[in-house]
Amino acid sequence: MTTIEADRLSAVFAALADPTRRAILGRLTTGDASVAELAEPFAMSQPAVSKHLRVLETAGLISRSRVATARLSHLEAEPLREATEWMQRYRRFWTESFDRLDAALAEYLAAEPTGETPDDEDER
Repeated sequence: MTTIEADRLSAVFAALADPTRRAILGRLTTGDASVAELAEPFAMSQPAVSKHLRVLETAGLISRSRVATARLSHLEAEPLREATEWMQRYRRFWTESFDRLDAALAEYLAAEPTGETPDDEDER
């Protein structure tokens, strides 16, 4: 991964860290929207929503265009795909860790009906 790609990935994750911005992206999955439309479900001003939109735009998660007097925001899915691909690299690690946890839990539960746990055996 190049420095530019890492910086873009960092910007994407930083943008996604905020629940308001995640909600805005969720809304944009249904289609383009104006600042007023995006601000509607939030208890905040349109300028505050515009600040969130600038963060999303800087991260490449949205693009903005002007139609007559409205400024519409459009979801750009490519950075989300890149973030998902980056996270998938760790899926094997998570799966192996969960498999080990499942095995340890199964061992613990198998010893439980006798009243003994693996820790009890160590104390003898």
